[in-house]
Amino acid sequence: MRALGIDYGRRRIGLALSDATGMLARSWKTVPGGGGPAQVATLLAAEITALESESDGLAAIVIGYPRRLNGEPTDQTSAVEKVVAHLRTLVQLPIVLQDERLSSREAESLLARREKDWRKRKLLLDAASAAIILQDYLDGEARGRHDRLTPHREEDEL
Repeated sequence: MRALGIDYGRRRIGLALSDATGMLARSWKTVPGGGGPAQVATLLAAEITALESESDGLAAIVIGYPRRLNGEPTDQTSAVEKVVAHLRTLVQLPIVLQDERLSSREAESLLARREKDWRKRKLLLDAASAAIILQDYLDGEARGRHDRLTPHREEDEL
């Protein structure tokens, strides 16, 4: 079954899909960000529902979890957590937060090898970042270990 990779950004959201075997990630598309966490979650839920209905289905959602190199949260970390909280109320699939440190830099480097025009690269960057995040997750699954991050939730203390 396939997995969906998401690189959330305030302006653009990159999406990537794995193949049906869950071994390889590929860039899929970029959708506009904007709006609050509930709006973004609703947009993503619509994409997820459409993918679930396809013959290859969908088994998991992998969302890039932004952290600084030293592991501390960034300004974007809480935004991702809010989107995930809303998304969990809209979909039943497992949602995994995957460390995304340096994924955009790696995507930019890979794209620069194929595309010299930075304007064209910019259009592809978010989906390429999502593919790198998803591939990291898939590689961890293949090795039998998970490099997942679970943010602290108040519900866990109850």
